[in-house]
Amino acid sequence: MSEDIGNIVNPVEETNTEDIFQQRVRKVAELQNEGINPYGARFDGVQAISDARASFQPENTEAQPVITAGRLTGIRNMGGSIFADLKDSSGKMQLFINKKVIGEDTFKHFKRVDIGDIIGVRGELFITKMGELTIKVNSFELLSKSLRPLPEKFHGLTNVEQRYRQRYLDLITNDESKNMLMRRFQIIREIRRFMDAQGFMEVETPMIQPIPGGAAAEPFKTYYGALSSEMFMRIAPELYLKKLLVGGFEKIYEMNRNFRNEGMDRKHNPEFTSMEIYQAYGDCRTMMELIEELVTTVAVNVFGKLQFEHVSGTIDLTRPWKRVEYQTLIREYAGDDWFELGFAERVAKAKAMGLDVNDTMPEFEVTNEIYDKLIEGKLIQPTFVTRLPKEMVPLAKACPDDPALVDVYELVVNGQELCPGYSELNDPIVQRERFMEQFEREKKDGDSLGDKIDEDFLTALEFGMPPAGGLGIGIDRLAMLLTGAESIRDVILFPQMKLKK
Repeated sequence: MSEDIGNIVNPVEETNTEDIFQQRVRKVAELQNEGINPYGARFDGVQAISDARASFQPENTEAQPVITAGRLTGIRNMGGSIFADLKDSSGKMQLFINKKVIGEDTFKHFKRVDIGDIIGVRGELFITKMGELTIKVNSFELLSKSLRPLPEKFHGLTNVEQRYRQRYLDLITNDESKNMLMRRFQIIREIRRFMDAQGFMEVETPMIQPIPGGAAAEPFKTYYGALSSEMFMRIAPELYLKKLLVGGFEKIYEMNRNFRNEGMDRKHNPEFTSMEIYQAYGDCRTMMELIEELVTTVAVNVFGKLQFEHVSGTIDLTRPWKRVEYQTLIREYAGDDWFELGFAERVAKAKAMGLDVNDTMPEFEVTNEIYDKLIEGKLIQPTFVTRLPKEMVPLAKACPDDPALVDVYELVVNGQELCPGYSELNDPIVQRERFMEQFEREKKDGDSLGDKIDEDFLTALEFGMPPAGGLGIGIDRLAMLLTGAESIRDVILFPQMKLKK
């Protein structure tokens, strides 16, 4: 018995789901006993529904044949005829199945298909009396029997967690979600086009590394049995990409996964996509110009605009983007005298601002709490925050006029960091000193230098790395910015979820 469109069951509510499942299992057995394969194979000549729509010529009085396939999302039984809705990745099309056209046996067979089944159809395009482009079906094949009912048509998966856990159902029932995710991959395709046009080469570096480097983050650990060695999923590809600069690869980028064994929230997923770019003979400003041009080009070519709506308001990507020094922002918020205060006074003043700081923290961390907790989230329009403390970016080159600062930017948009970039440190002696300072600040009981400092990277620098600019951009966050998504989970096909018990 076919379901009427009003009788679709929402699996989240589990109303009669098992009854329907058992009914459909029996139906599969019945079809097989009749020699009908409910899980068909190849179906030749399939047109996308959007292409079929585009090919229709209303002035043409001759038959306009069409072959297409997709999932049934609606069935309306009218007695001697049936109207149904067929959906593929490009759109939806109405089907008209008439007993006199396809024959009584085939018509009876179609009456046993259910919403959610995947079928292939052959027929002709025509316009109904209601003015709807429709396929008059001459024949059909059942290609995949759906054993479980789809979520109710007009509400889809209303449970947000269920949408992420069963993304396949979300994609079937929620066109907005599907279109947002498809936009993500259009963004990625456009980025690659842009990078190719700029003369950059895409490369690949290891995702399993003996020493996790290039960023300060907790790595995922694994064990490589063949080498009897503990290994790490990479937290960043930076050190390997710089080794390629040493080797003579002058304009390179890598777009791939990074892994960080840390918390999850609307801005963070432990497995995320990032792109790092390095250009020999460039610097921090080279990277500013590059990321401005890349983001605005992608925005225009994929979305046709530079203004994007978010909960925080309209974000305008029109160039040039604002540039402001880190210390200037701190002074604006904490007072002009902040950097003249003694350490104890800074701690006291930060506590008065409601920040969780103490006198055992490094001085730069106390200051950065102001930026991180009170300033960054208010930078909605694209802003390059420049000249950061050297302790925050140990792989960056010092500012020529102040060795306590590094020639760095953090691009902040919509209150979150989108892209850091800097003039790369290529002095191996200074780089070793920076690593040692970082090790002393962050070391825990049992830590050893050999486990924390990549000696092969330092050796590579000792052979000479050209001056260079580099940047890293979070692809997931860029997709959030351009699609209007407020959660990173909305732009990742399968976000990490807590395991069900």
